[in-house]
Amino acid sequence: MPILRRNKGKDDKAAATGRPAVAKRSGSGRATPKGTASGRYTPPIPKEYRRSPTWVPVLMLTLLIAGTITIISNYLPGAGFLPGDSNNWYLLLGLGLITLGFITATKYH
Repeated sequence: MPILRRNKGKDDKAAATGRPAVAKRSGSGRATPKGTASGRYTPPIPKEYRRSPTWVPVLMLTLLIAGTITIISNYLPGAGFLPGDSNNWYLLLGLGLITLGFITATKYH
C-alpha cells in the first residue's frame, strides 16, 4: 500500500514545477529598519537662496501686461499701437507673451 501524504512541502512544489523553492521574506518589506537613519537626509534650502532676483517679477508683469495690451489693441482701431488692420498674428503674439509671463511666474519664489 502506498504511503499518502497530507500536505505537500516546499520540496514537493519545487520538484513538480522544476523551479527551486523561494523563501518567504519576513518583515514589512522595508529596505532599512524603521528606527535607523538612512543617510539620505537633505537639509532644507536656506531662505536667502530661495529668493528670486528682482528681474523675475518685473519680467513676469511686463510680459503679462504687454500680451494683454497687444490683444486689446488688436481690436481697437484708433489705438495706433499695432500697424495695419486687425490680424490673427497679433492675437498669437499676445497669447505667446502671456504664456511666457505664466512660465516666468512659475520661477518666482
